[in-house]
Order: sequence, then C-alpha cells, then structure tokens
Amino acid sequence: MGLFDKVIKKTKDGFFQRLSRTIAGKSRIDDSVLDAIEEALVASDIGVETTLKIVDSLEARVERDKYLTYDELVEFLREEIGILLDVDGAAPAEEPFDLSKKPLVVMVVGVNGVGKTTTIGKLAARYKAMGKKVMIGAADTFRAAAVEQLEIWAGRAGVSIVKQGMGSDPASVAFDTVKSAVAKDMDVVLIDTAGRLHNRTDLMNELTKIRNVMRKVVPDAPHEVLLVLDASTGQNAYQQAREFSRATDITSLAITKLDGTAKGGVVIGIVDQLKVPVKFIGVGEGVEDLKVFDRKEFVSSIFSREDIEK
Repeated sequence: MGLFDKVIKKTKDGFFQRLSRTIAGKSRIDDSVLDAIEEALVASDIGVETTLKIVDSLEARVERDKYLTYDELVEFLREEIGILLDVDGAAPAEEPFDLSKKPLVVMVVGVNGVGKTTTIGKLAARYKAMGKKVMIGAADTFRAAAVEQLEIWAGRAGVSIVKQGMGSDPASVAFDTVKSAVAKDMDVVLIDTAGRLHNRTDLMNELTKIRNVMRKVVPDAPHEVLLVLDASTGQNAYQQAREFSRATDITSLAITKLDGTAKGGVVIGIVDQLKVPVKFIGVGEGVEDLKVFDRKEFVSSIFSREDIEK
C-alpha cells in the first residue's frame, strides 16, 4: 500500500463500510441506496451542498438508465468527484507552482493552528532540495511563536528568513522580504501572514496592504495565495475557506493533517465550493511529509476496484 492510499484509508473504509451495509444483497440502485450514499458522503465531510450535487446527478443517471449496478455506481462516483476536483483543467504536475517566475512570490494564509507555519517550512525545504534559493518572510508579527517556529524551519531547511520585532507592520516585513529577495536573486519567496479571523474587514485590509507593498517591488506579486486548511476540523475548514476567500483572492489550497482523519472528503467539498485547486497535502509531521496533490490518484484510491470486490 502506497503512502497516498494509507493517508485516505480511513475515509475510504468509512465510506464503503456505510455503503456496503445498505448495498449488500441488492442487485440494483434504489431509493434506500441513494439515501445510504447521501449519508455516507455527508459523514465523510464532503458537505451538504456538494453531497446533494452528487446525489442529484446520480438520481438523474439512474432515471435515465433505469438500472445501475454497484460496479457502475462506483465508477460513476469516481467520474463525478473527478469532475468536481478538476476546477482548473490542468493536468496533474510534479510541480504545481510556476517556477518560471523569479522570484516566485507565495503569500500563505490560514488561521492559527492549521499547520500554516509547518507548511511554509516544508515548502521551503522542498524548493531548497530542488536547488532553488528560498527566502521566508515572517509577516505574522502578532505571535512571537510564529516567528520562532519559522526560524526553526528556516534553519532546518537551510534557507534565509527576514523578520522584524514583535508587533511590527506585517506589510513592512513583506516589503523588506521581497526587496531583499530580488536583490539576492532568490527563486522562491514564502510570506507568512497572521492567522486571525476576528474581524473580516481587518483581515481584508491587512492582506490587501501586504499585496500592494509587494507589488511595489514585483508588480505581479503574489503569484500564488495559498490557503492552508486542517482536514481534521471538518466543517470549520469550510467556514475558514469561505472567510479567507472573501478577504483575498485564493489561488490554491494546502490541506494538512490528512494522515490522522477520516474526514478526507473535506477536500472534495472545499474545492467544489471555492473552485480553487488543491496543490499540496500534508500527510505527517516530517519535513518530507508535504506531497503534491494528484486528483486522479485521490479519486482512484478512494473508489478502487478492491473496494468494489470486498
């Protein structure tokens, strides 16, 4: 069993256990099966809106074809969820960010506790291992721990970090970081931001200010706005995603803590609701435990032939 299969095994097992209890002994899809599918999808934290979308499509398929076997059902689910995850039409790539940008500027957002700082550290290590010159900007100046953690990660990865004192203007840190990165011919710049959602207006103003000052140095920065979400928080992750998408233009997602949750369906629901692709997933605490998300592999692993034949 590969790493990806291990990561989503809890979600997969939970879904098919719920489904098989209702499917057992049935030769065709009926209302009770449709209800079981709806219940299983919601329990996997796909979300009500996305679940209803999938079930409505399935009902239309059953109505059209009049008959649908379990085998055909799983293939339909695989196709339907694959469509929902394909929000950008891009083929899976080994490198999801455009490294032709120099420097590539990535602004990382997300609430405290979701693994934002750790994700930045892992990204820094990833690009350093690729031979890229990386710089981190510690623009979450409201938490001393955030700067300290970034310093530790920067040390582990062997990359540069720009910081200021506690309570400094985050936009000033971002400006200094990008300016220094350009002067030192850096390839990748990762900007941490404060993970606060206490006031949407404050959040929007702060992120807008950070974006504007970076553009004084690199006109099209940031090239990516990466929202980090914790899969284990379920519906809270949906709420966080909505709030941040209202405050700034999210371009990509990193989903953390997929190794310890049965709620992997949250990936499907959030992508469907935000229309923003998942670029990375966190599958552990190690520096190497940040993986590029492959939607085809994700769908195939959840709805696999082995599950149908159990």
